[in-house]
Amino acid sequence: MLSLGALKNTSRPKKSIKRVGRGLGSGLGKTSGRGEKGAGSRSGYKRRLGYEGGQFRTFMKMPIRGFNNARFRDEYKGINLGQIDAAFEDGEIVNMETLADRGIIKGRNVKVKILGGGELTKKVTIDISTISESAKEKLQNAKIPFNVPSNA
Repeated sequence: MLSLGALKNTSRPKKSIKRVGRGLGSGLGKTSGRGEKGAGSRSGYKRRLGYEGGQFRTFMKMPIRGFNNARFRDEYKGINLGQIDAAFEDGEIVNMETLADRGIIKGRNVKVKILGGGELTKKVTIDISTISESAKEKLQNAKIPFNVPSNA
C-alpha cells in the first residue's frame, strides 16, 4: 500500500524566478534586461507572431504551391464488429443515433465506417452507409441485414 511517507518528488527542482529591476549590482537593474528604447522596452508590449520589425515577413515571401486536402477530406471513425457485438443486444438497430447514445462515437456529425475486426454473434440490423469489404463478407456469412447505399 502506498503511504504519504513513501512518496518522492521526481519532478525537476523548482526554478527560481528572474528578479529584475533590483539595482545595478544585480545584473538585471536599470533597463531590466529589456535593452534600450523601442516598443520591446515598454510595458504592455506584445510580439506578433511572424513580425520582423517592419521587414517583409519570411512566410509571406514563400510561394504558395500545391493543394492540401486537409480541410476537405472525410475523416471516418472506425468501429469493429466486436465492439458492436459487445454494445448491442439481439434485434437492435445499429445506426448513428444508437452508436452515439451508447458512447461509442462522440457527437452526431461523425462519419462512421464498420470494420471487420472481431466477430458479430448477435442478430442486429446495421444501418451505416460505409462498411469495409471484410465486414461485408462477415455480415453476409452470418446472414445479418445491413444497409449499403447504391453509390458506395
